[in-house]
Amino acid sequence: MKTRRFDNASALWAVMRKELLDISRDRRTLAVALLLGPLLYPLMMFGMSTLAEKRVRTQMDGTLEVPVVGAERAPNLVAFLATQGIEATAPPEDLDAAIAEQRVDVALEISPTFAEDWHAGRAAGVDIVSDSTRRNAEVPIARVRAALQAYGQQVGALRLMARGIDPGVMRPLGVGTRDLASEEAKRGMLLSLLLPYLLVLSTFFGGAYLIIDATAGERERQSLEPLLATPAARGAIVSGKMAAACVLGLTSLLLILLAFKGSAQMAGDMAQMLDVRWSAIAKLLLVLLPMLVIGTAFFTFLASAAKSVKEAQSHISWLMLLPAVPTFVLMVNPIKTQLWQFVVPFLAQNQLILKVIRAEPITAEVWAVYLLASAALAAALWLAAVHRYSQERLAVAG
Repeated sequence: MKTRRFDNASALWAVMRKELLDISRDRRTLAVALLLGPLLYPLMMFGMSTLAEKRVRTQMDGTLEVPVVGAERAPNLVAFLATQGIEATAPPEDLDAAIAEQRVDVALEISPTFAEDWHAGRAAGVDIVSDSTRRNAEVPIARVRAALQAYGQQVGALRLMARGIDPGVMRPLGVGTRDLASEEAKRGMLLSLLLPYLLVLSTFFGGAYLIIDATAGERERQSLEPLLATPAARGAIVSGKMAAACVLGLTSLLLILLAFKGSAQMAGDMAQMLDVRWSAIAKLLLVLLPMLVIGTAFFTFLASAAKSVKEAQSHISWLMLLPAVPTFVLMVNPIKTQLWQFVVPFLAQNQLILKVIRAEPITAEVWAVYLLASAALAAALWLAAVHRYSQERLAVAG
């Protein structure tokens, strides 16, 4: 029994070395597997930070030009807006078309009865014209709305004072805000929408390049049957292939995490607020390692039945959607963090990555549930892949 276990272990190591040697000869594939992720993350971090900071500078701090229909009806309002960095401009001939074509982000329409209502002490009409579905218009709309509210409050207070009434009577409640969100969480909100997906996706596909070549590729080249005809147990053979893919995926994952840490430290203020200490990087590695094994085993199970590399690669299109499901679900239906979520693949990784980059504590109970559930799923998929290799028809070329 000991001799057989030794032979299986030797076969596993031999197959693993063979697969790693084979992929090392394909320098183009190796470069894509190891360097694509580490190059993507610095570009993403610098790009997102630069775009976010540029948006703040141009839309929040700069002068905002707003077309105003009927500006002559409210000269004092137009003057006040100018003090808030909002400059009234002449409206285009077709304002609705200009907004639909995104030539104008936001505009104002002052009611023809504005002056009459104003002097009568009634609410004078001012309409904000915009397309609420345009995300690039969110900041200009918010600036205009805030300025109008400030003007209304200021004039309302002056009217009360002119009548000898303390403006404070209109504010029976002094509502304040005590935000418990950390600065890391606030600054990382935008990046946290995309980072978990990219990290999980990169890890899930970390060993795909090697697995596709080592399974469907060998079957297409008709070199799988001689390998399976060796005295080595098929379980040792497939385990060797998966172990080689995990080694390649782990190398890529380490490079990605190092690139993530370096780019976050060198990027703009928003990215620098993410937690990228070595302890956080170690937690991310612990979170993502099970996904690497799960992805490798699942790819092996699927690709081993493919008759060609092209057929095996066809699975990638729908597999890429799996890591995106939690992101989409949480965007349209945010839910509170609960223990059961750390059992669900992809959702668990998404939630844990958010906790790590937001510097939130993770309890021992959560770690235990996540690691046990992930280990069970990885083992089940690994055994399923080994079982598929035990089928005689696997060696038959398509």
